[in-house]
Amino acid sequence: MIMSLFLVETPLEGIATEEDLKTKTDNLQEVVQNRGGNLIEVQVAKDFSRAFFIFENEDEESLVETLKQNGVQPDLVKDVRLVGKDLEEVKNQASKVNYLVQWNLPEDLSMDDYLARKKKNSVHYAEVPEVSFERTYVCEDMSKCLCFYDAPDEDAVQRARDAVKTPVDSITEISNDK
Repeated sequence: MIMSLFLVETPLEGIATEEDLKTKTDNLQEVVQNRGGNLIEVQVAKDFSRAFFIFENEDEESLVETLKQNGVQPDLVKDVRLVGKDLEEVKNQASKVNYLVQWNLPEDLSMDDYLARKKKNSVHYAEVPEVSFERTYVCEDMSKCLCFYDAPDEDAVQRARDAVKTPVDSITEISNDK
C-alpha cells in the first residue's frame, strides 16, 4: 500500500484549551490509524484560530471522509512532499517549531526548480543563526509551501526568509504547548 502525505488546514471550532486540542488530536489519531492512516504532526496557531495537520494516508478522499465524520471540516487538503527532514524524524517530533511561513508559489515554478533553488539558497540561513529552519511541506500541485522554523520572533523569521531570497505570504506564530 502506497501512502501519501496530506496537508489539512482547518479552523479550530470548539477548541479553546490545550486539553481540548489534545483530546481532539488523540481522537483523530486513533480514528485515522484504525483506517490505515497516521497523523504525522499537528501545528496550531498560537491564538487557536487554525490548525495545520499532516496525515499519512492511502488517498485523499477517504481521509477527508474520515475527518468530516469526526467533526473536522477542512478548508484545504493538499498532497504534499516533505523537504528538509526525514519523515521518521518528524514522526518522532525531534524538533520544536514556533513559526509557520506560507508562500504561494509562482505558477511557472516546477518542483525540480523549487528543490534546486532551495538547495542553492539554504546555505544563507547561516546569516541568521538565531533562526533554525526545520522543514517544509511543498504541495505536489506546486500551489504553495509551508515552512516551519524555530525562531525568537517574527522579525527573525522575516530576516531568514530575506537571507534565502524567498517570499512570505503569511507568518503564523505556532503554539508550543501541545
